[in-house]
Amino acid sequence: MASLHRPDSRYAVYRLLVTLLLMTIGSSGMYVVSVVLPAVQAEFGIARADASLPYTLLMIGFGIGGMFMGRLADRFGVMWPLLLGALCLGIGYVACALSGGIVAFTLAQAVLVGMLGSAAAFAPLVADTSLWFVKRRGIAVAVCASGNYLAGAVWPPIVQHFVELVGWRQTYFGLGIFCGLTMAALALLMRPRPPDMQPDAPASAPGAAAPDARPFGLSLGTAQGLLCISGVACCVAMAMPQVHIVAYCSDLGFGAARGAQMLSLMLACGIVSRLVSGFVCDRIGGLRTLLLGAALQCIALMLFLPFDGLASLFVVSALFGLFQGGIVPSYAIIVREHFPPTEAGGRVGTVLMCTLFGMALGGWMSGKVFDLTGSYHAAFLNGIAWNLVTLSIAAMLWWRTRQERPALRSLSS
Repeated sequence: MASLHRPDSRYAVYRLLVTLLLMTIGSSGMYVVSVVLPAVQAEFGIARADASLPYTLLMIGFGIGGMFMGRLADRFGVMWPLLLGALCLGIGYVACALSGGIVAFTLAQAVLVGMLGSAAAFAPLVADTSLWFVKRRGIAVAVCASGNYLAGAVWPPIVQHFVELVGWRQTYFGLGIFCGLTMAALALLMRPRPPDMQPDAPASAPGAAAPDARPFGLSLGTAQGLLCISGVACCVAMAMPQVHIVAYCSDLGFGAARGAQMLSLMLACGIVSRLVSGFVCDRIGGLRTLLLGAALQCIALMLFLPFDGLASLFVVSALFGLFQGGIVPSYAIIVREHFPPTEAGGRVGTVLMCTLFGMALGGWMSGKVFDLTGSYHAAFLNGIAWNLVTLSIAAMLWWRTRQERPALRSLSS
């Protein structure tokens, strides 16, 4: 039965607000593990790279689970994967609290918290939001995706407070009860299916090429592959500060609490960046938004090298959040602008999965570089190198679109 609600209606806006809450709660798993990393490392007596492994496998599970949950939502509606995610997220946090070693802790993070829990609150909600809006779809998706960063702004200081007050195990147990119950209650509000969507005009931004069988003048597979490589590279760079800022501050002698505050500030600024990017994409297109974001993120990473004082790190963390928040959503806009619309869903899911794999790889790789060098200086340089890969791909694709336009005009004349 078709939904009685229409796109761009008041109900669509109400649903977007519920979606924002769901993503804020469901995405908690991505940030909690970063805060407890020093405590877990100390209790289990392991190296920094081993302590980073739960985050890495959580992000891999998150990416794989997003594809599975998205297909489940396509078939049965978004409410059912959200209910499954609420159950698994709650059980996953409790399982982490009861884990006796790093192996059990890592498995609980990867399978229950990541693949079956938090994954239900990302890709399915982004896809669902895009079906409820026609006008200003870009800003609606940006608001939805901001819930992921809102989680990063809200949860780290709360979790750090309770870790210091009652310990990380008790904190995880409380998270399991709270997140499981609240996420399930909100999921019940998402029962209506998306309205039947009529074919509408291409949602391309000014200057974007019309979707066709050869995006950027390349084959579909080649263009998709370049976007996937770019997604991995930009998020390897992005993961360095997000995953290790708490541990970095502890190593500098500022304490984990200061690091949690920096992470919260970084991701709060990321919310602003993500919202602004929605407006920017509507005006200059996704590809130029990606190019701009990659350039600014590279600058922010470079600023971490000379500045390691407490005040300067707060400033650089804020700049990093402001500069990189719009990168990941821009990939969805790029696919919408340059690829055939009938293939947009699968291709967006694939690129987003690659960005998550990049976060996973970057979290582990930064810890490994630290173990090998005893310093985060080399880890920041590693992140800059990966960022340059994204910058090069984005610049090359942008150049190809500029080369295509004169050719298209000459053919049409």
